[in-house]
Amino acid sequence: MPRSHFPEHDGNRPRCRVPGQLPAGLLCLLLACLLAACGGDDKKSRRERVVPVTAVAAVREDVPVTLSAVGNVSPLASVEVKSRVGGIIDRQLVQNGQDVEAGDLLFQVDSRSFDLAVKEAQARLDRDRAHLDKAKEDLRRYSKLRDLNVVAQEQYDNTFAEATSLENTIRLNEAALEKARLDRDYAAIRAPISGRVGIVRVNVGNVIKANDDRTLCVINQIRPINVSFTLPERYLGEIMERRGQGPLRVSITPSGTSSTPVEADLAAVDNAVDTTTGTIRLLASYPNEDTRFWPGQFARVELTLRTLKGALLLPTGAVLQGMEGPYVYVVKPDGGDPAAGAVEARQVATSHIVGKRTVVDSGIESGELVVLDGQVGLSPGARVSIKSGGNVGAGKGPAKDGQ
Repeated sequence: MPRSHFPEHDGNRPRCRVPGQLPAGLLCLLLACLLAACGGDDKKSRRERVVPVTAVAAVREDVPVTLSAVGNVSPLASVEVKSRVGGIIDRQLVQNGQDVEAGDLLFQVDSRSFDLAVKEAQARLDRDRAHLDKAKEDLRRYSKLRDLNVVAQEQYDNTFAEATSLENTIRLNEAALEKARLDRDYAAIRAPISGRVGIVRVNVGNVIKANDDRTLCVINQIRPINVSFTLPERYLGEIMERRGQGPLRVSITPSGTSSTPVEADLAAVDNAVDTTTGTIRLLASYPNEDTRFWPGQFARVELTLRTLKGALLLPTGAVLQGMEGPYVYVVKPDGGDPAAGAVEARQVATSHIVGKRTVVDSGIESGELVVLDGQVGLSPGARVSIKSGGNVGAGKGPAKDGQ
């Protein structure tokens, strides 16, 4: 057979290495160095990249601490007017939505049957009084005859018992007469309190029963009027302390309106905390001479507890939430250019919200520049250019409870 042109392999001879071939370990090492160099260049370029941002300065102001809640308007008193006697309503003197005073006549039940009952009770009383007079005269006569042993003791005892029985009967008749007169008075249904009448539910010609379940009308006393609201029980101690120092005022605004708030007095604090919700119910009183509030209406209530002196304020949008709590980006301006610099992420402690601003307790100082807009592209040490100063005065208002 013809001999092959390829040389035969000899196990004792070393293999020949192909020119340009590198070991696998060395190749991986070179690749890792290359990637690290690219990553470093990328981080370096990100640090050198200038991010346009909006920055504002932290300021100090005196702000009131205010607790906010949603309140419900309720009448000072509310009465369902019902009839205490039965009969037909023959007169209606009240109209829908009418203001009434205590004692005003609202309805008149037909009183003829009650007039007859009074006359009947009076007649029985007069009859028994006449019988009693005769019994007393007989008793005096029998008393003298008994002393003379003319009449038997039994006859005297019977006369005495009859007189005593008639006295008791007269007392019953007097009570029956008073009851008949009272029923006649109840036939005139009067307003038990002063207030405003709602929709009249029973009109002239209807027959009602004594203590009927039907309500003739409802009277709500709306001058003054109450506004009830609840606050977290953790503020109870401070509220009671402030009440001990003097009257507390609350600001109330009817919901759904743009009217200016009105001032009212904190009238009462409930005697127990609601263990289900962990809140305490409070009651504010407003004169309501302008009829601004209506029973059942909702209202926004603000209770000012104290004033924070020299509170450090930042726009709420400048405060970010991180894994370790709230933080801000503080701008460290370059010495030569106040509109450029590098940012530093700094943890802060916050408390109340003041309109659109947040009270910062610690972490920054007054006058330091904080990034308000453009935080998405930032990282610690990033360079920024300040486009314009934010309006730190925006959202001025009382410090609100963040509930």
